[in-house]
Amino acid sequence: MRIDIITCQPGLIEGFFSQSIVKNAQTNGHAAIYIHDLRKYGQGNYKQIDDYQYGGGAGMVLMVEPLANCIRDLQKETVYDEIIYMTPDGVTLNQKTVNSLSLRKNIMIICGHYKGIDERIREMFVTMEISIGDYVLSGGELAAAVFTDALVRLIPGVLNDETSALTDSFQDNLLAPPVYSRPASFEGHEVPPVLLSGNEKNINDWRLEKSIERTRIRRPDLLDF
Repeated sequence: MRIDIITCQPGLIEGFFSQSIVKNAQTNGHAAIYIHDLRKYGQGNYKQIDDYQYGGGAGMVLMVEPLANCIRDLQKETVYDEIIYMTPDGVTLNQKTVNSLSLRKNIMIICGHYKGIDERIREMFVTMEISIGDYVLSGGELAAAVFTDALVRLIPGVLNDETSALTDSFQDNLLAPPVYSRPASFEGHEVPPVLLSGNEKNINDWRLEKSIERTRIRRPDLLDF
């Protein structure tokens, strides 16, 4: 999978993509992530990429021309399955969406900043708009990092144990069950005996029961039964 990210603040996310699972995915050839500095397409001596909004009002807007030029340059080299804009008024990201998008080959992500991007970019280029929650960040960079991490870990071969992602929260609309590690006893708190039994069926039944129980208590909106 190839992911191209357009941002006016590349320093916010460059370190993120050089760590942990996302780094391993790139090193092993499962994902290629490229960060593109929008300011390289800025106008004039000061490389301007933002301007006041028409009609007045507080906050600057990322200009249409630098963004359009950057997008078109990237499209010369790559055919994108989706061009995604990270924005608070997009569709709220969930595991079902991540699962679907993980099957794509090439994705472009546009990070907004200030008051957002010129609406014409959304009309002309964007195919999908995603929000990571009902709150506002200073820019779309952290949202893009969250989305990319959720996406990359589903690519076959990225996780050492490919069944791990299948048992995460929100797969099958359930939260993950409690998990335990050694020691079996800690300050009077014991690991449930069934997990020590070695009986795979009983362990799986227990995990499903606990997943349903936890989902019913914490996220009843996810249950459809």
